[in-house]
Amino acid sequence: MPAPVDDDIEHVALDEDYVLTPGFVEKVVDASDAGDGLKLRSLLEDLHPADVADLMGFLTSEHRAVVVLWLPPDLLADTLPELDDGIREEVLERVPHLTLAEALQELDSDDAAAVVEDLEDDQRERVLAAMPEVDRAAIESSLGYEEDSAGRLMQREVMAAPAFWNVGDTIDHIRKQGEELPELFFDIYVVDPLNKPVGGVAISRLLRAPRPTPLTEIMDPVNEITVDQDQEEVAYIFEKYHLISAPVTDAAGRLVGQITVDDIVNIIQEENREDILRLAGVSDEDRGSNVGEIVRGRVPWLAINLATAVLGASVIGWFEGTIQQIVALAVLMPIVSAIGGNAGTQALTVTVRALATRELNSSNAPRTFWRELAVGVANGFVLAPLIGVAAGLWSQDWRIGAVIAAAMVLNLMVAATVGVLTPLTLSKLKFDPAVSSAVFVTATTDFFGFLIFLGLATIVLL
Repeated sequence: MPAPVDDDIEHVALDEDYVLTPGFVEKVVDASDAGDGLKLRSLLEDLHPADVADLMGFLTSEHRAVVVLWLPPDLLADTLPELDDGIREEVLERVPHLTLAEALQELDSDDAAAVVEDLEDDQRERVLAAMPEVDRAAIESSLGYEEDSAGRLMQREVMAAPAFWNVGDTIDHIRKQGEELPELFFDIYVVDPLNKPVGGVAISRLLRAPRPTPLTEIMDPVNEITVDQDQEEVAYIFEKYHLISAPVTDAAGRLVGQITVDDIVNIIQEENREDILRLAGVSDEDRGSNVGEIVRGRVPWLAINLATAVLGASVIGWFEGTIQQIVALAVLMPIVSAIGGNAGTQALTVTVRALATRELNSSNAPRTFWRELAVGVANGFVLAPLIGVAAGLWSQDWRIGAVIAAAMVLNLMVAATVGVLTPLTLSKLKFDPAVSSAVFVTATTDFFGFLIFLGLATIVLL
């Protein structure tokens, strides 16, 4: 019979959905409150860095301050790139600069640069000064590129081989590198005497080829990424050509680094999150954001919504006399604007996504516009009879039913038009179509929804 195991030591951190269990989080909180560093290290040392980062999001600032001090340097190093930006900045303030310098040496240059970027200037100087010259130079070189560029995204650790080598030469070289090998790489880049990539050999293909085989016989063309390309452009190239990795070249075409698919997954998620938040008029928030930061990010957009709501309300004021004579209109008019707003948002979302994935451009924009307009008309003819009959029976006046049915069709056409043309226009003007499109579409469908419905009612009913 096996000896009983202390429940404080044995723990199941994750449930069947790979989510941290409440019981495990409670154990970490209790150990933190008790200042039991050995218990904390026992709980955390077997966790994946991504799970440690997730755990930090469940903890308060006070508990994070204790937990981070007991993370082993290698686990701390792998956890830092996984943290939400706000939480990472807070955690970095708690880590001694010597500990942080040691941890950063465990990371690839791209991840280390991303962490150092979040440091305050004085802390950054102390951390870099405590690092070996080679690691410090690699980080400073990465930080010299634009923030969202391929140069900032790439890792400088890359495996290259001259074009005159064969498979055996390459394998022997790789084995001799030992600790100098990149932590993650999928291809060997074949370079000419000027260090310009002329092809790439997948590791799987290299290992299957006979040793005397020249690299030039088994290499494939590569999709080169330049250091100044935007990270969104890089993500598009990876998605389109199904890349696992790609070489990065400088202005002279020389190999200076590589980008791997794990970095691209993060970029795609980041870009998608930004677009979703911007469509709702919300800034980039995470679990580390405080109330003040959230309010500052949301209030400007709410103020814009307030202004557009006043614009829509002013239309109602133009038809005050009509509403006073036919009170039923006040009950029915929100239906027209609400359906129009939802339809406009649908067209907008589809269009913004198509622009982001480059499925929509000037060549097929007219076709997309007419398709969405046809969808709007079809939706109108489906919904108009339903609301028309219901409104006619409720008000006991078939003319009111006819008015709201006609207004529904017309406003859905307006919704489809602005839902497509607004992001297309913003994109043409070099603005992000996800930023302000939703506000404009909602304001337009409200304005024209009220105007069409009340205008038709005035003409037909009075």
